[in-house]
Amino acid sequence: MANILKSLFDSDKKSLKRYEKTAKIIEGYAEQMEALSDEQLKAKTPEFQQRYQNGESLDQMLPEVYAVVREAARRVLGLYPFRVQLMGAMALHEGNIAEMKTGEGKTLTATMPVYLNALSGEGVHVVTVNDYLATRDASEMGELYRWLGMTVGLNLNSKSTDEKREAYQADITYSTNNELGFDYLRDNMVVYKEQMVQRPLNYAIIDEVDSILIDEARTPLIISGQANRSTTLYTRCDFFVKGLKEDEDFTIDVQSKTVALTEEGMEKAEKTFRLQNLYDLENQALVHHIDQALRANYIMTLDVDYVVDEGKVKIVDQFTGRIMEGRRYSDGLHQAIEAKEGVEIENESKTMASITFQNFFRMYKKLSGMTGTAKTEEEEFREIYNMDVIAIPTNRPIQRDDRPDLLYPTLMSKFQAVIQDIKERHEKGQPVLVGTVAVETSELLSQLLKQEGVPHEVLNAKNHFKEAEIITTAGQKGAVTIATNMAGRGTDIKLGPGVKELGGLAVIGTERHESRRIDNQLRGRAGRQGDPGVSQFYLSLEDELMRRFGSERIRMVLEQLKISEEDAVIQSRMITRQVESAQKRVEGNNYDIRRNVLKYDDVMREQREVIYAQRQEVIMAEDSLKFVTVPMIRRTIQRIVQANTQGPESEWELKDIVDFAHASLVHPEKISVEDLQGKTAQQIEDHLIELAKEVYAEKESQLNGEDQLLEFEKVVILRVVDSKWTDHIDQMDQLRQGIGLRSYGQTNPLTEYQQEGFKMFEEMIASIDYDVTRLLMKAQIRQNLQREQVGDKQIPSAAGANQMTGHKQKKGPVRLTNQNPQTSGK
Repeated sequence: MANILKSLFDSDKKSLKRYEKTAKIIEGYAEQMEALSDEQLKAKTPEFQQRYQNGESLDQMLPEVYAVVREAARRVLGLYPFRVQLMGAMALHEGNIAEMKTGEGKTLTATMPVYLNALSGEGVHVVTVNDYLATRDASEMGELYRWLGMTVGLNLNSKSTDEKREAYQADITYSTNNELGFDYLRDNMVVYKEQMVQRPLNYAIIDEVDSILIDEARTPLIISGQANRSTTLYTRCDFFVKGLKEDEDFTIDVQSKTVALTEEGMEKAEKTFRLQNLYDLENQALVHHIDQALRANYIMTLDVDYVVDEGKVKIVDQFTGRIMEGRRYSDGLHQAIEAKEGVEIENESKTMASITFQNFFRMYKKLSGMTGTAKTEEEEFREIYNMDVIAIPTNRPIQRDDRPDLLYPTLMSKFQAVIQDIKERHEKGQPVLVGTVAVETSELLSQLLKQEGVPHEVLNAKNHFKEAEIITTAGQKGAVTIATNMAGRGTDIKLGPGVKELGGLAVIGTERHESRRIDNQLRGRAGRQGDPGVSQFYLSLEDELMRRFGSERIRMVLEQLKISEEDAVIQSRMITRQVESAQKRVEGNNYDIRRNVLKYDDVMREQREVIYAQRQEVIMAEDSLKFVTVPMIRRTIQRIVQANTQGPESEWELKDIVDFAHASLVHPEKISVEDLQGKTAQQIEDHLIELAKEVYAEKESQLNGEDQLLEFEKVVILRVVDSKWTDHIDQMDQLRQGIGLRSYGQTNPLTEYQQEGFKMFEEMIASIDYDVTRLLMKAQIRQNLQREQVGDKQIPSAAGANQMTGHKQKKGPVRLTNQNPQTSGK
């Protein structure tokens, strides 16, 4: 362990040495840049852009570019970056994390790598934790970029699609992490390329990187809506299929557990539902309902596959014979069984798209971040995001006095000591920032301070605009501010006149957080840029962290020392070390959980990338999509032929192949069992492919020109893919929820999830191929085809706790939720 720490420390030293060398080169340009007129300095931007286009790399241009930004910042903002800021800017350009203490000027540091990387023209995203900080930085730093000839965009939740697209087209875009993630998901749900807003993800600098990539790592962004299925249609379809006759109206393939209508069955359906052509695109939903009603009635068996208990359809586990409580069949099958059994048909909410921040940010070509506290999570940043944490030295030495923790026997004795300390400091005029872990604690302290007549502000981080306002005045003489430990991220507490002489800002922690990083964040509010300051944590044996870890050992020490009075207190480095080792254990547990979540989410990531890439291919296509559709038809035919030509020729199910051809490929007159007799499996396959090609050519001749054929193909593929993909997300979600139980059977749940997830994905691809084939071959061509976005007809649904509504879409009210997997359920 000591060797690992030594090597990390050495690598930090090596990087800093290298950065310092380059910083001296940048400083060497200072006089040359100072001598340039405003126009000459501004002209450097097109010059750099041209040099980049001519093949010069950003790394080669870095010293000169940073010198230009440095001089421009002096002229525009009245700020001149220090050497340590130049070093932080180099760490950011290399795709690492610059750990810079509070007040060291992270916002100004970021301007250099932002400008440098924006020269490529591929876009740079500056990511902040809330709209207030995004708006503030876009306005303040935007002044500098605009002066240098760069365009700056601000992407907010309230903006329209066109405004968002404009923001993303800018050289530099300011946004929150939530909005970036939701825009990515929405872009992969649109049906016209003109509706997309984002460009390919190039380079991001994340402010407060530990908050976004560690604290929120397990929170998936979810777009969900009510599953759009009318219960009436389930009942009608159920009534219809109950009147059909096997072999005459439908056929069952026992082996693959599939059921399909015959030509007579199709005619009956068209007559019953008064349709011209059952397989018209606009009847896709009805066909789906009929398919599920057939499955429910003729494949799913009561008391074998499911039971009806207290008016509810419950699934029976095929392996254990037990009822699977809370699980439902997806894709509308559960509702079809409910209609079959005559019980109440329940609606379901459905996940349309989801992604975790871990996987979203790993898609950027280059990623970097800055924060005051990242070293404690260094291993996680390296392992998951491939980023090193470089601790940048402070411009002036830190003067803050970090005192050992004070330990009290009870909560009440601790709070009384805190109030006494605040009162004394307030009386001499020293500003105090009190950090609490919970909202309830801040309210209790506020009450106690009121009783003592101490004026104060309470900040529960509910309002970001108010938060910044309170935090900026927290350093004034006599100010007392009670805040949650996370309050004030991204804003500086500047000391008012005469405060330095009183000892600077006093930070009082009322409890240790389970993460050392958040305690360090609170401490770092005092002692900025070499200012004086003091930090003191108050603990009690009744604190949650103390109860969970080590309080027994400490209690024994207290008993040995015969300390039991209410106001007894211990101040000792030993207590501080004990607490920090407890925090390390909690951090280790949390890291393991996040890493495990990522392993599960990686299964979905791979599948998501395949589907989204193919969707993009379809949306962007300018001419025929035959390169997509023909392989789909070919694969469908191969699967059907292979499934029905197993074993000796006498056992081949030629009738099932013909039934498939009638239902999904050609008119019944075109093929019969006799046509297939005597042929090899490969010859049968070739014959069906030839028939399909004829039908395809017929479709082409019905359309006026390639544009209409292309639009027809796009409509079919997008409708099927989107419908199947949202069903698949739902099924994967259900699999994930139940997979943990597999560990009781001595199997690895992750391996099982990977294997079953892959199998389900392959089944979904086969199902997409089949439906696209059937629709392309059987649908009647019309001139006014419309693409439909998944979720267009969705009803907003509450998908769980921690809700966050996204910006209003022009197409259908889809609900966006930021869902915590631990606290929510469907």
